[in-house]
Amino acid sequence: MNITNYIQFDGDNLETAKGAGLISTIDRDMDIKVVPFESDNEKAPTHRVYAKSPRGHDIEVGGIWKKENQDGKPYYTLSIRKLRYNANLGRFPGQDDASLQAIIEWEPRD
Repeated sequence: MNITNYIQFDGDNLETAKGAGLISTIDRDMDIKVVPFESDNEKAPTHRVYAKSPRGHDIEVGGIWKKENQDGKPYYTLSIRKLRYNANLGRFPGQDDASLQAIIEWEPRD
C-alpha cells in the first residue's frame, strides 16, 4: 500500500519537529520537507515548507500554521500559495503515532 499526502515528523512535538513527506495531486507529486520556524509574530507559521526545484534546489513553497478550533483545541494547517493548495494535518484512520500526520486537502472558501 502506498501512503500519499503525509508528513513524518522526527518527534511527537509537532511545533518543534522537522519532517519530510509527500503531496500527490492529479497533476503532480511533490516531496516536501518541513523545518520549524521561530518568530515573535503570532501570525507567523510554525514551519516553512520546502520542495525541490526541477534542478534539485530546495525552494520555500509554503508554511504550516498552528490554529485553534472552536473548542480551543490546537490543530495545524498547511498552505502552498502558488498552487492554491490548502490542507489540515491529522492522523490517518487507525494509527496512533502522533509524529505521522496525514495531509487532508480542503478547498478555500470564497
